[in-house]
Amino acid sequence: MLKLIIGNKAYSSWSLRGWLAVKQSGLGFEEITVPMFDEDWEKRRAGDEFAPSGGKVPVLWDDKAVIWDSLAIIEWLADKTGRERFWPKDEVARGMARSMASEMHSSYDNLRREFPMNLRKQFPARDLPEPVEVEIKRILELWAEARARHGGGGPYLFGTFSAADIMFAPVVTRFVSYSVPVPRFAAAYMEAMLHHPWLQEWVEAAQDEPWVIEKYETQAEA
Repeated sequence: MLKLIIGNKAYSSWSLRGWLAVKQSGLGFEEITVPMFDEDWEKRRAGDEFAPSGGKVPVLWDDKAVIWDSLAIIEWLADKTGRERFWPKDEVARGMARSMASEMHSSYDNLRREFPMNLRKQFPARDLPEPVEVEIKRILELWAEARARHGGGGPYLFGTFSAADIMFAPVVTRFVSYSVPVPRFAAAYMEAMLHHPWLQEWVEAAQDEPWVIEKYETQAEA
């Protein structure tokens, strides 16, 4: 059975991506939550569980193989269970989906900094720095293009639930947590994502976690 090591569900956006990827694979897995930044965090990160991830979550163990980084986990599981589980069948749509997933993986640093993931609070809308507004605009443009060109088969970015949705799932929750105004098409997509049973399962579990990371709470309220 696979073993997936994740951080706090309330705060760890990359863990959410890795967890959704394993759910999408259809494979059974053992889930191990390591609370981030508690007294045992550094000790556990230095142990064999995290090797050779550099002490980051998520980490997927598949027998002797160790896969870290959410996008790598998606690709590993796609190879293992069938790429059609994760990527659109149409090659044009697939090319766009991969590009969007990769851009999400490597970009939007201002958004991440301004909106740290916090699934237990909702904050009022506020004026945002221009770099964050630019990144939000870019994300909404990508969502609009994916939905218009390839989303006719269902409510998700490329119709059916895919790796692109997995990569953008924490953006959906951030937009909700920080009351980001979005156009109607984006609100409909976000509603579909928020009603996905796996995302609901994750969000509900986050509410019951006992851990609080004060620096994320402070950033969120700044």
